Amino acid sequence: MPTPPPTGPLVTRATLTEDLRTLGVRPGETLLAHSSLSSLGWVCGGPVAVVQGLLDALGPDGTLVVPAQSADLSDPAWWQYPPVPQEWWETIRATMPVYDPRLTPTRGVGVIPETVRTWPGALRSTHPQTSFAAVGPRAREVTEEHAPDCRLGEHSPLAKLERLGARVLLLGAGYDACTSFHLAEYRIPSPLVAVGRPGPEGWETVTEVSISSDGFEELGRDFERDRPVVVRGKVGAADVRLFPVADAVDYAERWLPPRRPRKEQSC
Repeated sequence: MPTPPPTGPLVTRATLTEDLRTLGVRPGETLLAHSSLSSLGWVCGGPVAVVQGLLDALGPDGTLVVPAQSADLSDPAWWQYPPVPQEWWETIRATMPVYDPRLTPTRGVGVIPETVRTWPGALRSTHPQTSFAAVGPRAREVTEEHAPDCRLGEHSPLAKLERLGARVLLLGAGYDACTSFHLAEYRIPSPLVAVGRPGPEGWETVTEVSISSDGFEELGRDFERDRPVVVRGKVGAADVRLFPVADAVDYAERWLPPRRPRKEQSC
């Protein structure tokens, strides 16, 4: 059976840049992008063209930031997609490679962040599970000093992005991907969690704030309804939203507390 032709639209580096500028992406700003390549249409050049289009829209003075998470560096006892046999757990813990910002691939965040991670001049923060990668003049400022026991809180790139006046770009991604909401979890009463991962001295466990994206789609809809800061538009075929990190965090700090449990857990 012949392969069906692509449905389009045809998207290029230039049309991406034009659509982003029409949306309101400004040269020189700092942008935290959450993305879905497949939502855009047929992209000539794939993820490389998308990153080029983003950098073109930001210009030489702008900085592109993406989540570069590696959640598979975690306790196999909690893996679900897929789970692994219990008799493998100790061997996995003993042999799992230690996080290396240069070598450890991203997982679960899509091909565009992985492309940014390997981009010439890209820098990556040092948290072994929830790092961020960045390209541009503010890349070092955003990614340095990511505390090993602070996944997405005050000592992570998210808090720096808030202070820098950065904006979030949901490029075909939903609010469930919006990491900025997690920063609010560190500012409200939240349970702590024991997080296992490989470390320089062998398997280690650190105590962290429990984070979850449960309810983020509803949170995003309410945020969009109540705050007139969300710009909506299209890039290629993708539905896109653009809004300040600070506004998203502020709204989530008020929205989350009555909707979150406070029990201890491990992961």
